[in-house]
Amino acid sequence: MREAIRLADESVKNGGGPFGAVIVKDGEIVAGSSNSVTIDNDPTAHAEVNTIRKACKKLGTFDLSDCVIYTSCEPCPMCLGAIYWAHLRCVYYGNTKKDARDIDFADDFIYEELDKPIDRRSVPFINMLREEALNSFKLWTEKEDKIEY
Repeated sequence: MREAIRLADESVKNGGGPFGAVIVKDGEIVAGSSNSVTIDNDPTAHAEVNTIRKACKKLGTFDLSDCVIYTSCEPCPMCLGAIYWAHLRCVYYGNTKKDARDIDFADDFIYEELDKPIDRRSVPFINMLREEALNSFKLWTEKEDKIEY
């Protein structure tokens, strides 16, 4: 956790957001990173996502079920989704969502949007070409040598 916090501190000094994370396997740090949203002009470049990407690349797998993540702050909804998709087995965090909200990093609006019916969200969601899009799902279903995840 101290390394995640150190990465968060370093990120602030280098122009990034105040977030850091490390992924650990068998007691050893596999990867660590910080928030680089403003540095990389990438809204998905949160510390947890950056760290998951590095760990997966280093370990040569998309399945981190034998790893844990230490993050300097309770994960936002996007990072929480990435943590579940990566199958990390445990999340240790420092700051809470409330602590983040107190410094204007609030993600409550995303949780609120997810609870709304799709036709009432603030960003329009418009279904189109569903029949054509379903072909990809048909191809996936029929593929015998697929790697499931």
